[in-house]
Amino acid sequence: MRNPAIESAHALFGVVIALAVSCFASATHAALPAAVDGEPLPSLAPVLERVTPSVVNVFTETRVQVRSPLLEDPFFRHFFNVPERARERISRSLGSGVIVDAERGYVLTNNHVIDGSTDISVTLHDGRSFSAEVIGMDPDTDLAMIRIDAEDLQALPMADSSELRVGDFVVAVGNPFGLGQTVTSGIVSALGRTGFRGLQYQNFIQTDASINPGNSGGALINLRGELVGINSAIFTPSGGNVGIGFAIPSSMASYVMTQLAEFGEVRRGTLGLFVQDLTDELAGALGVEVKGGALVAEVVPDSVADAAGIEPGDVVVSVAGQLVAGAQEFHNIEGQLPVGELVELDYLRDQQAETVQLGVAALLSLDGAAIDRRFEGVVFEDLPAKARANRVRGVMLAEVESGSRLERQGLREGDIITGVNRSRVSNLSEFQDAVRAAGRPLVLQLRRNRSDYVARID
Repeated sequence: MRNPAIESAHALFGVVIALAVSCFASATHAALPAAVDGEPLPSLAPVLERVTPSVVNVFTETRVQVRSPLLEDPFFRHFFNVPERARERISRSLGSGVIVDAERGYVLTNNHVIDGSTDISVTLHDGRSFSAEVIGMDPDTDLAMIRIDAEDLQALPMADSSELRVGDFVVAVGNPFGLGQTVTSGIVSALGRTGFRGLQYQNFIQTDASINPGNSGGALINLRGELVGINSAIFTPSGGNVGIGFAIPSSMASYVMTQLAEFGEVRRGTLGLFVQDLTDELAGALGVEVKGGALVAEVVPDSVADAAGIEPGDVVVSVAGQLVAGAQEFHNIEGQLPVGELVELDYLRDQQAETVQLGVAALLSLDGAAIDRRFEGVVFEDLPAKARANRVRGVMLAEVESGSRLERQGLREGDIITGVNRSRVSNLSEFQDAVRAAGRPLVLQLRRNRSDYVARID
């Protein structure tokens, strides 16, 4: 006997199965379409075909003289017939670079990729290799420019990195782990990242596009194939990529590149101000209602800011028409001001808005009157007041006697001691007091060639 309810259920089940099969077939078909609206599948390949010839591999060699302490003993050398010449150790490393001027053969890379190298070679995308010469280096931004003598080069056009937004798609091209040219993609994760030690000027682009050792100096591009950054560093607890990479913005790289091409160095200006971040607590204490800004902590004597009447406690809100969000941003803007140019500085004093025009002065060299003191075969000098325009505090090593104990322990002429046993020292008097109080061993914080080091003196 027929049961209408069962027949109805069977019919409904058949409809569901048919719909499921139909949907599965549609989903399978949708996952692998041959075209979208009549267009081929979206791909980065056409962009990369234009970009990859502009990204190069950079190989460096560093030759280091190695001597054992035993070899310093004349008797030991004579007894064992050891030659006077020290043994040589060769250290090799690799990185990436970007062709930025095809006519002159200029390649932009990271300073840390070539720093200290005695030989630099560049391998192009087509397999050709060339020796490279250094045009200039800028440790303060970790950028450097080298030159190769080659024909048929292709330069990468630059975009304005200030137009980047968090969420924009980007692609990293470089030579990770020496594998050869590699492409990874991601998005802009954050902008304006700072806090990296040893760099005076920093405004990094953060991206989750995989950046690994060897990618340094490579290109970060947008989807139009334009350079938006130079890959520089990664955050990693393990040595590998964890999705946090950093690139130097193309706007900063463009300025440095122009300076290196013209002068072989970056000639920066200064307004003669030391500033700090304006925290909520400081803003409340000063009665200032402003988001961002940089608080003037010190005015360099006889600087352009001093002559214009800027005072500690003033709050800088913009320089040359660019809003200042904090101390690092003020520093970044100041470091790209052309020497001799007049710029407007907007600031707050007693909650009143003020504007002043300042002429950008050149950063002063560490020269001028000095107070000499001798200690352990080394002559120390107080830094002159004018040197504060270089944002340096400490004591300079004016002379280091050859063969002295401090020389054997790594100190060099021109080093600047900034701290003793983790205590900051700003002048010779503070240094002497710190040495007397510390006893032995001494742990000296040093600044050499704009990089920070530590030396232990037993």
